[in-house]
Amino acid sequence: MKIFLAGASGAIGTQLVAQLVARGHEVVGTTRSAGKTDALRALGAEPVVVDALNPDSVADAVARAEPEVIVHQLTALGGPANFKNVKRMAAATNRLRTEGTDHLLAAARAVGVRRFVAQSNAMWMERTGGPVADESGRIEPNPPADAREAVAALRHLETSVTGITWGDGIAIRYGAFYGPGTGISTAPDAVMTEQIRKRKFPIVGGGGGVWSLVHITDAASATVAAVERGTSGIYHVADDDPEPVHVWLPELARALGAGPPRRVPAWLVRAIAGKAPVNMMTQARGISSGKAKRELDWTPQYPSRRTGFIEGLG
Repeated sequence: MKIFLAGASGAIGTQLVAQLVARGHEVVGTTRSAGKTDALRALGAEPVVVDALNPDSVADAVARAEPEVIVHQLTALGGPANFKNVKRMAAATNRLRTEGTDHLLAAARAVGVRRFVAQSNAMWMERTGGPVADESGRIEPNPPADAREAVAALRHLETSVTGITWGDGIAIRYGAFYGPGTGISTAPDAVMTEQIRKRKFPIVGGGGGVWSLVHITDAASATVAAVERGTSGIYHVADDDPEPVHVWLPELARALGAGPPRRVPAWLVRAIAGKAPVNMMTQARGISSGKAKRELDWTPQYPSRRTGFIEGLG
């Protein structure tokens, strides 16, 4: 198939290009930066520079590509983890998940795209219920004030994509990414790795928030399966070991050769960083990926982070 991949130069985008091309698909991959076009071309994609927040730029690029499938992996995540940059990245990502989604959907409908696959995430599953949620779970309806815009953007993306009537609209709620190109890897510029090594990524409160993680190559392979076989709705994509932060974070620190993470009272983090990070570290729920395995015939290479942390961080 011919696939238009929005966000092709990101961590999952580059993995997707390689996997889609290897399976014989033709990929048109977008990037914001002309400096990244050569790298995309080397992976086998036809690169195109697109401003995803400009509806005319998006419409023109999609019309020229005439794809059968659009994959939306647009975020603005990257760079230093200081407070100012994190706020800027979050605001830009929110716009990509709202305005950017709307522009891509309009362009997709105009050219007769038959399947639309978009990136959501599982960090804001509703905080009531058991420690693990399936696809029937909803996004948290009452998030902390400092997370409302981000949660609303995720809700907008999921509702808009899964609600299309002219094709299959698929939203994938991924677990937290780790592996090459992500913030958790052995690369010198991996932001979360650097924080863990400097013991600046603590266990907040009791660290009881349950996180699901997924290796970036597994996230990409599940997305390829959704491109090829998915039907309208939501799929969860993560490994099989959702665990509280106080369990998996020390394991990751050991795998990185770092000292054990510090423990910081929730009230202190709340006062310094806000309610949202405390909520994620203490109340988050994990996800199950049974539907993706059944319906997409997807099998992760790293079904457990315990293996992935040892073999897959590089």
